[in-house]
Amino acid sequence: MSQFRRILHPTDFSRASKAALARAVDLALDHKAELLLLHVLVPAAPYIGEDSYVAPALYTELEATARRDAEKAMAAVLRKLKASKINAKSLLATGTPYDQIVRIAKNRRADLIVIGTHGRTGISKFFMGSVASRVIALAHCPVLTVRAR
Repeated sequence: MSQFRRILHPTDFSRASKAALARAVDLALDHKAELLLLHVLVPAAPYIGEDSYVAPALYTELEATARRDAEKAMAAVLRKLKASKINAKSLLATGTPYDQIVRIAKNRRADLIVIGTHGRTGISKFFMGSVASRVIALAHCPVLTVRAR
């Protein structure tokens, strides 16, 4: 029996995510596993400066555009995977990336999460945070991190 039946690959479409996708595909093929692609949309945070106002409709429009772009990108990746005979599905969520990744991994009963890492260290990691490190700390299943080359 295969160790991994369902692999979750969260993507932000970055170079690091593309490297992680390649590894997730290899594992899915080796284990005959289902591959779940996940992209998390981060809600637009209102920015109000001292003398500025941004209409709520603009935030709604920004979020709709981000959703359309993500759906288009996910569909393109999914087409390539299915053409390669990989059992894959795509998921789109909205919220805090690490929180959604952990929640969906648990709800979908993922056996493994394969996530890209940008390899930030020091002050950059301190200020930017690390989605991958938070996923590692909170996930119910093993997490494989793949660094961009």
